[in-house]
Amino acid sequence: MNSEREKPIGIFDSGLGGLTVVREIWRDLPQERITYFGDTARVPYGGRSAAEITEFNSQIIEFMLQEGIKAVIFACNTSSALALQEMRKRYPVPMFGIIKPGAKAALATSSNRRIGLLATEATVKSGAYERAILALEPTAQVFPMACPKLVPLIEKGELDSPETEGALQEYIDPLAEAGVDTLIYGCTHYPFLDSVITRLYPGRFKLVDPAKSCVREVREYLQQNALLAQEARGEDRYFVSGDPGHFAALGSRLAGRILPAPQKVDVFGENALKVLP
Repeated sequence: MNSEREKPIGIFDSGLGGLTVVREIWRDLPQERITYFGDTARVPYGGRSAAEITEFNSQIIEFMLQEGIKAVIFACNTSSALALQEMRKRYPVPMFGIIKPGAKAALATSSNRRIGLLATEATVKSGAYERAILALEPTAQVFPMACPKLVPLIEKGELDSPETEGALQEYIDPLAEAGVDTLIYGCTHYPFLDSVITRLYPGRFKLVDPAKSCVREVREYLQQNALLAQEARGEDRYFVSGDPGHFAALGSRLAGRILPAPQKVDVFGENALKVLP
């Protein structure tokens, strides 16, 4: 038996958004175990510097390696944009970002090559999506929109409040006026607003969730490298740096399945991340 096959896939995000990737793993790779880390004490990442994101991600990858993962998904567009390449240089574990799969999916979806990007401030400033899209299709036009209000609202569980609707209209109306036909969810939190966006803009946009393409890429890699788990063994594990109770309650609601109780991890100590009793 290949013991590497039975190791879990690591997934991390600044908070709850990575659960959209978890849902795709459940659908596409149901035999795989998951080790999830939500950095809920330091969410949101969108307004942080590249140096901060790199430091946080380094801590998290080292923690994931201690937990025995076989691959890690950066279920955070900000981390994918600002730290993924550096982490690949530092750590010998297969790593998967969310941006290139999202760029490919958007181009495959768009009819007029006018693509709107909803993302955090840091992801927009990085220009990562524009570079990825234009490298594949130089004639495409990308219309980025920083959406700083959305992650805090989602982390509070306000998915369809008047404030959330107002924020979405503030961000999306200019993209509609620009004639985009496709919107990329450039933050893994945003697919949780899919039904609200569809209600506010019925039939107006094609909506692209990069998590779907990312998980397909992970599946192909695991198949090619004889790393696919043969059968489901053991339970998923969840770790958070903030309030475990809030994550368990809201995360279960968002994921559509009762999540195992998460363990709290100290991210503010001087040394490596430490699971708290």
